[in-house]
Amino acid sequence: MIGSPPTVQLRSLNVGAFERLTAERPLKSGIRKHSVQGPVLCDAEGLVGDAIGNRTHHGGPDQALYLYSASDYAWWTTELGRECGPGLFGENLTLDAWWPAPRVGDRVQFGEVLLELTAPRIPCNTLATRMGDPQFVRRFARAVRPGAYVRVLRTGVLEAGMTGTVTRGSAEWPSIDALFRLWHETPRDKAGLMAAIGAPIESRMRARFLGWVADRG
Repeated sequence: MIGSPPTVQLRSLNVGAFERLTAERPLKSGIRKHSVQGPVLCDAEGLVGDAIGNRTHHGGPDQALYLYSASDYAWWTTELGRECGPGLFGENLTLDAWWPAPRVGDRVQFGEVLLELTAPRIPCNTLATRMGDPQFVRRFARAVRPGAYVRVLRTGVLEAGMTGTVTRGSAEWPSIDALFRLWHETPRDKAGLMAAIGAPIESRMRARFLGWVADRG
């Protein structure tokens, strides 16, 4: 008997404006997200009105939204000894929890909006600055709780409290955590990289993986 598809709840919808993270850092970032009430339009580039700072490395159709979970924040609250909650890591959608082993190509539908997982979040210095910890990039990498980027396959309106239905992608495609490890681990796993390249991963990650495969001959 085939069970019901997994479901998730959209706990918080988060948007940010351009802000300077520190007085010493002139570049502005939209990583500081704040929960919003009521419906927000989601188009192919993400939530309308949300600020994205460095578009060379973030944003675009393959990173239209960043998703994180309340269950991961509960883990970080214990790990860091301080309250961690919606928007802290700059995610747009805070879910209640992840379904088992989310992978690239998994889709989740909230009302009319259809999203497809494309990649894990790779930590950068902006996140470390946001957290006030120069070592947080390494700490985030060790935790292997990256959250996931998605592309928007069908646009519409999102609102906190919505329930999403998950459709699993191909079992041959890598999990989000496996992709995260492929990015960080050395020596490079050529077979793993090739398998990832064949999945619907985001374009920047695919380009990097193709380069690593070429470097190995």
